[in-house]
Amino acid sequence: APATGASHCNRGSECGAASSRSLPAWLQVSGCCLKPRSPPTFAGGCHCAPRTRVRSRLCPCPSASSSTQPTPPGLPPGAGPYGPGAATLTTVLAAKANISAVPAPTLAARRSLLFRTSEPAQRRAGAACQARGHRGRRPAAGGRRWLRASGSRRQAYADYIGFILTLNEGVKGKKLTFEYRVSEAIEKLVALLNTLDRWIDETPPVDQPSRFGNKAYRTWYAKLDEEAENLVSTVVPPQLAAAVPEVAVYLKESVGNSTRIDYGTGHEAAFAAFLCCLCKIGVLRVDDQIAIVFKVFNRYLEVMRKLQKTYRMEPAGSQGVWGLDDFQFLPFIWGSSQLIDHPYLEPRHFVDEKAVNENHKDYMFLECILFITEMKTGPFAEHSNQLWNISAVPSWSKVNQGLIRMYKAECLEKFPVIQHFKFGSLLPIHPVTSG
Repeated sequence: APATGASHCNRGSECGAASSRSLPAWLQVSGCCLKPRSPPTFAGGCHCAPRTRVRSRLCPCPSASSSTQPTPPGLPPGAGPYGPGAATLTTVLAAKANISAVPAPTLAARRSLLFRTSEPAQRRAGAACQARGHRGRRPAAGGRRWLRASGSRRQAYADYIGFILTLNEGVKGKKLTFEYRVSEAIEKLVALLNTLDRWIDETPPVDQPSRFGNKAYRTWYAKLDEEAENLVSTVVPPQLAAAVPEVAVYLKESVGNSTRIDYGTGHEAAFAAFLCCLCKIGVLRVDDQIAIVFKVFNRYLEVMRKLQKTYRMEPAGSQGVWGLDDFQFLPFIWGSSQLIDHPYLEPRHFVDEKAVNENHKDYMFLECILFITEMKTGPFAEHSNQLWNISAVPSWSKVNQGLIRMYKAECLEKFPVIQHFKFGSLLPIHPVTSG
């Protein structure tokens, strides 16, 4: 694929180089990341199933949506979503201008999440709807193909992946003890996580007959639900106060589900989206990228592990022995990036108990392995078969590349995982467009 992006790719706005334009300059990526194919289009310019009834209710295309997102009051034309020309806003948010031009997410737009279905999948789904007499919803198989089919990426997906890969590159070859700049915003985020940690101590588990899912977690979560916006307002400067309600949603989604009392990679993705939103509004900057992983995200992992152990939380969407881990994925990606070109630690060493105990304080990957061995019993090859297989990969760079592909396929493209992901003006659901 050409290295310079959309101008040389016949996918135009769907090229990966164009898809990262809504991020700050330090988060933007170059290079075409999608296959050079033209997107399927039905008659009338609609990308959805040709049935009028289905399209009118489910079509995510702008032409089929009669409602639009309202522009926040007090913003002049051409202003960003959270303040006209605020100095701390990223250049892209100011350039994206009028939010009212973005169609409101319909039911199908939410179900399609980050991808648009291919034409064959749409025809099969439409035929299934007609055969089963469905009104306004697709069968499960069709919905799953939506997530796996090729097509234009949603802006939220492009921004999120660009954020993850930028941080992956920033921590390459660096230990957790590496000296890095710690800004005031980073310190405030750590203080926020310390508050969540303190609330765990103040809300001990209760006695109950069931072994898993201690109901005291709901008390802890209710406190977070009530105080989330106040916590976020301590991090976001006053001139960006209008962004607090939207950003706070991602914080509440990042600690698990209070109904099921579970936690998984979807909640972890919500915290990464929380950090991505802070980058997009200018609270976190390019100098913070190492501290985002080593100080903020690492502290988040400590709090989540304490939650899991204290309230015996169930893994959400776990694939059991066929999954990488019950709860986390991103620390394996960033942790493997830390170990690239290490002088003596190779992938085969992370199954060695001695190597893990000696180096876990320096590398996130080994810290995850240590936590797994503490929580699970039996041979490592049996309870963590995927990780055992990864230990046979010859180099950390190949491990890192493979984990990124696996994260896209097993987390971001799986409907049970990503169905709860929230979209808004910072991480919009509309397709990537050329800018």
